[in-house]
Amino acid sequence: MEKVSIHATRRTVTGKQVGVLRRSGKLPAILYGRHLKATPITLDLRDASKILATITSSSLVNIDLEGETHSALVREKQRNFITDILLHVDFQAVSLTERLRTTVTIEVTGLAPAIKDFNGVVVTNVNQVEVECLPADLPERIVVDVSGLAKIGDSIYVRDLKVSDKVTILENPDETVVIITAQAAEEVVEEVVVATTIEEPEVIEKGKKEEEEEEEKK
Repeated sequence: MEKVSIHATRRTVTGKQVGVLRRSGKLPAILYGRHLKATPITLDLRDASKILATITSSSLVNIDLEGETHSALVREKQRNFITDILLHVDFQAVSLTERLRTTVTIEVTGLAPAIKDFNGVVVTNVNQVEVECLPADLPERIVVDVSGLAKIGDSIYVRDLKVSDKVTILENPDETVVIITAQAAEEVVEEVVVATTIEEPEVIEKGKKEEEEEEEKK
């Protein structure tokens, strides 16, 4: 996927006053990183919402900040729990020349023959894995094709995941990602946990607290 760009302007309004921005169709955000001081920014709510809906937590985006371009990852998205409208977004700027550690989502695809032939159930044990690579080599997702799982007990392990040779998966290679079980489909209860906060890449230092401290002083 081609890297997308989001236009931003520096924001001087902070604290409770950001409500005025939101009512005018703007989205408050913050951009920070290891080599960048926390910078409050403002995005267009409509445009940013469309773009952010199409990318994953490991997708690189260009933040066009008044003529300066910063490569960044989306670290946190805060939403109104009733309307689901974005309220605030955290972006972390990354250096394209420094390796980072972060998580990548697992996407299961395909139809396992064991479902039809043995009434099997596809159980996903791992939803994301930690990887290390340069930001430009970071996959948006890792696709797992289960169409080769033909019988009960067939599995896909971390060692079977297909990634570029420029990407190192840091998980236990013997950990099961997907397995076919004999349990009836109606007996399987899947718990889905939606998290808006994503684990920080290790090479990046948090900067959001700097903005919060400034707001408390006002």
